[in-house]
Amino acid sequence: MSALIQAQGLTRILPGDPPVPLVHGLDLAVEPGTFVAVIGPSGCGKSSLLYLLGLLDRPTAGSLTFDGIDTVPMGGDARAALRLARFGFVFQFHFLLPEFTAIENVLIPIRRLGRLSGSAARTRALELLQAMGLEEQADKTPDRMSGGQRQRVAIARALANDPSLVLGDEPTGNLDSVNSHRVVEIFQALAHDEGRAVICVTHDPDVAAAADQRIHMRDGGIEKVD
Repeated sequence: MSALIQAQGLTRILPGDPPVPLVHGLDLAVEPGTFVAVIGPSGCGKSSLLYLLGLLDRPTAGSLTFDGIDTVPMGGDARAALRLARFGFVFQFHFLLPEFTAIENVLIPIRRLGRLSGSAARTRALELLQAMGLEEQADKTPDRMSGGQRQRVAIARALANDPSLVLGDEPTGNLDSVNSHRVVEIFQALAHDEGRAVICVTHDPDVAAAADQRIHMRDGGIEKVD
C-alpha cells in the first residue's frame, strides 16, 4: 500500500538571530489505516511537525506529498481547500463555538465545503454525533456537556467532511482516564475499521501504547520508530 502522506528532508526553521530549528531533515511515510503516535519530550518539535503535516505551516526545506500531491508549492487558498476536504483536526482544547449547539458545531465544516446542504447536511452531522454516542447531546451547547462529551463533538466535527487524514494534538490532554480511553478507541476504529490515517501527538503513554506505530522525536528530528 502506498503512503497517504510522505515527507522527505522536512525542515522548518524560524528566522532570527540565531535561527531556531523546529524540525530538520525529517523523513516519514504514513499509510492509510494506520494509527501513529508522535512522542518525545516537550519542545522536541512534535507539534511543529503536526502543523507541517496538516498544512498549517510551510516547510523551510524538504518535500511533503499528500495522496501523491506535492503540497509545498501550493498557494494558501489551495492548501486551505485541501485541508477542508481531506484533513480532520482534533486539538487538546475542543475549540467548539460556545453559542452553537453540538450539531451546529459539526455542521460548520460541512456547510463550508458545500457538498451537502439542508437536510442531507443535518443528517450527516447527526449520524456523526450518534457514532460518538452523543445523539442526546445534539441540541445542547458546549457549556451543558462534560469535557469528554465536548471532545467527542470535536472529533465528530473533525470527521464531518470524511477526511482521509486525522491529526490530533494532545487530544486527551484535558480528559480523565475513562474519556481518554474512549478517544483512543475512536482513533483506533477510524484507522482500522474506516481506513483513515491517524497521526496523534501525545505525552500520554496509554495513547502511545495503543498506536500501531510510535515516532520518537528529539531535538527536531526522529530518534527512532517502533
